[in-house]
Amino acid sequence: MKKPHNFILNFIASSCLLFAATGAQAVEPLALQQIMKDLGKNMQVITDGISREDWELVEKTAPLIADHPQPPFSEKMRIMGFMGTNMGRFKAHDGETHDHAQAAGNAAKAKDGQGVILAFQKLQTSCYSCHSEFRKSFVEHFYGKKDAVQ
Repeated sequence: MKKPHNFILNFIASSCLLFAATGAQAVEPLALQQIMKDLGKNMQVITDGISREDWELVEKTAPLIADHPQPPFSEKMRIMGFMGTNMGRFKAHDGETHDHAQAAGNAAKAKDGQGVILAFQKLQTSCYSCHSEFRKSFVEHFYGKKDAVQ
C-alpha cells in the first residue's frame, strides 16, 4: 500500500505538468509596468503645469521623467532577451525621453513657456514612437494579451 503523501505528491506533480502543458501561466506584472504608469502620471502633471503656466511644477516634475527608475537587473535581462536586436532602438527611445524631459525642465527653470511646450511636444513624440514600435508585441509577449494596452 502506498503512503498517502506519495499520492499527494504525484497528484501535485501531474497537475503542474498539465497546467504547464496547456500553456497557462500566472502573469506577474513587470516592474516596468509601474514605472510606465508613474511616467504617465508625471506627463499629466507636466500637462497641467503647462496649462497653468506653473513652471516650478514643470521644473520639479521633469526630472522624474528624465531620470525615471530602472527595472531590477533580472527584469532587464528578460527584456533584453525579448528585444534582441531591437534593444538599441528601445534604448534610443529611452535616451530621447531623458533628453527631452531634461530640456523641458531647463526651459521651465528659465520660465520659457514656448521652450517648455516645444520640449514637451518632442517628449510626447518620443514616448509615442516607442509605444507604437514596441508596446503591442511587448504586452503580447509578457502578458499574453493581444489587444490590451497597459
